[in-house]
Amino acid sequence: MAFAAILVTMATPTPLSRLFTVLLTGVLAGLVLAVAALPVNLVFGFAAQAALGNYAALPDALRTPATPQRSYLYANDGKTLITTFYDVNRTDVALAEIAPVMRQAIVAAEDRRFYDHGGVDLRGMLRALVTNVTEGGTEQGGSTLTMQYVRNVLKTDPNRTAEERAAATAQTVGRKVQEIRYANALEERLGKDEILNRYLNIAYFGSGAYGVAAASQRYFSKAPADLTLAEAALLAGLVQAPEAYSPIDGDADAALARRAYVLDSMVATGAITAEQAAQAKAEKVKLRPSEQPNGCAATASSRDGWGFFCDYLRRWWVTQPAFGDTVAEREQALRRGGYTVVTTLDPKVQATAQKQATSVYGYDNPRALPIAAVEPGTGQVLAMAVNRHYSVDANPDGQANYPNTVNPLISGGGSVAGYQAGSTFKLFTMLAALESGRTLSTGFDAPSRLPTRYPAGSDESSCGGQWCPANANPQWMDGYRMMWDGFGRSVNTYFVWLAEQVGQDKVVEMAQRLGITFRADADARFADDNAANWGAFTLGVAATTPLDLANAYATVAAEGTYCTPVPVLSVTAPDGQRLPVGDPSCRQVLDPDVARAATDAARCPVGQQSAFGQCNGGTATAVDRILDGRPVAGKTGSSENAATETFVGFTQQVAVAGIAANPDDPSDLVGSAVQARVIEAVARIIDTAVDGQPEQSFTAPTRALAGTPRRPVERDPQTTRPAPDNPLSDLRRWLQNRG
Repeated sequence: MAFAAILVTMATPTPLSRLFTVLLTGVLAGLVLAVAALPVNLVFGFAAQAALGNYAALPDALRTPATPQRSYLYANDGKTLITTFYDVNRTDVALAEIAPVMRQAIVAAEDRRFYDHGGVDLRGMLRALVTNVTEGGTEQGGSTLTMQYVRNVLKTDPNRTAEERAAATAQTVGRKVQEIRYANALEERLGKDEILNRYLNIAYFGSGAYGVAAASQRYFSKAPADLTLAEAALLAGLVQAPEAYSPIDGDADAALARRAYVLDSMVATGAITAEQAAQAKAEKVKLRPSEQPNGCAATASSRDGWGFFCDYLRRWWVTQPAFGDTVAEREQALRRGGYTVVTTLDPKVQATAQKQATSVYGYDNPRALPIAAVEPGTGQVLAMAVNRHYSVDANPDGQANYPNTVNPLISGGGSVAGYQAGSTFKLFTMLAALESGRTLSTGFDAPSRLPTRYPAGSDESSCGGQWCPANANPQWMDGYRMMWDGFGRSVNTYFVWLAEQVGQDKVVEMAQRLGITFRADADARFADDNAANWGAFTLGVAATTPLDLANAYATVAAEGTYCTPVPVLSVTAPDGQRLPVGDPSCRQVLDPDVARAATDAARCPVGQQSAFGQCNGGTATAVDRILDGRPVAGKTGSSENAATETFVGFTQQVAVAGIAANPDDPSDLVGSAVQARVIEAVARIIDTAVDGQPEQSFTAPTRALAGTPRRPVERDPQTTRPAPDNPLSDLRRWLQNRG
């Protein structure tokens, strides 16, 4: 009778009763374990330990659990899911977001007296003890929801070592008494509903689903707020033996039997009526299983190119100190931190970019067209596309990076140094010249071939042992040129001469200032040790990437404001706090009027007219037609022997670059015939990006910077191209300019 009285007293927790709870339940828990698995002589030691010990300080993990959660990546609309990252498939939800029948079902299944005890249920432990002793085995454990919650937190706490996490489930006296102490301490600090909410967010439901939100999606493809009675009872029944009872991976009949047990328990607790239980038992299990994507390779097949953007974001993420002190910590934060990441990816622009990339080359083509789109003034990366599947799947024999690859073909990194972008690098020579005080009207009689002071690299470009670059189309390119038509017609000898006047080191520095990164070792050494003698730099012989190139031209579009490329708009932690990452990081790297002047000349290649009417030919005039006259600028680039073909185009709202190349074999020449298709692809992406946006005109440079009007050029009446100058006159003017 005395013992029964103690049990009655303990049913309603009081400060005094909690003290007895610790003492008595420690003994009882020890007895349960002793009877089940321990030698008799350990029982008394356990009882003494429980009786003599004081309350342990509640660990931080139990006050504010650092439980792993899935991180979500969305497109820039904040709604379109790109993928998720997780080590543990889990997302916390508030109790109000969980259907009442689910809350009632888990209590009925795991701890009917949850709202009556103080963290440890003496009656439950005695009942489990009697059942296990009389029936054999360990069918009932006597652990309350609170005790189970303690165990789950400690075994998944990412801040604990692997040994400490393993100890949280060890069948030892010390572990059990600690669990009891923590459960009592926890109930002193948290309300019952809070404990229940935390339990439902951490319990394992089988098939890789941790927490009720993940379980609802995994089994029924719905939110936990929408669970029916039958569905809730099924999920609640899984917790006891998740893998065994899982209707997906385990025994479906056992899952139904367990569901029936939960429904009967709900009747016993008064949560539902017997009639409701009968109706729920009669329902067939209607599973709608869904796999939660994990990582960049799990992006939907219909969004094939999204994986490359995702990979770029992941590479960016591990460089950010806000997510941890080391790369490993930052990787763990992405997979376990439960972040909501709204990226800069524009689904509409991305879809067009992928369509255009694959329209030029198919997925099975060894040649590729990597494309990047960037927003001027923010550095936000709007799209990254290439005719490849982002996949770790094996390729057919002999095919290195197609149709499947995870190499960063668009952004560079790892083994990818990039591709030669040809004459697009002439922009950096023009900018360096303008910055040095030269004007757009700086003139030079450009010959077909130009002997230079640099040693020749091959017999083809040698004039008496010196490097002697040539114009690709002498009839159209040779003659007196200024920056406008030199850029519009892509005159090699004009820009090699201009780079000599300015200094090659100034040109190289300009490219670096605008974000061109030399990833190839040979390029990096030349830039560091011998930039002043890098004569061919202006012709785009250094490897670059579409992302670097698009962002460099975006800097000019933004009137000299360079912004570090960024793939996110916002990163929000599970508690709603926004992390200090993703905001544009910009600085002025060019005088605005220098950038405006370069833009004015860049109107010429795309078939538009400069503010001073000096454009008279371009290499990408189809762009003006595709954009229907909207102000645009850009530049083509062909590397030697048309090994690669490039086009960069920009408005004030977007800059897009595409480079046709063979990423695995630079000796595989793509050929000049593909240039028109690259130009069209980039132009159509720009057209999508500016659709619905107001038309913005470029600001004209000042008259002083623009310089004096150029002399008229005699034209052949049979063609719109300038008539070729007399070769002897060309040589004479060239010698005069050389001094």
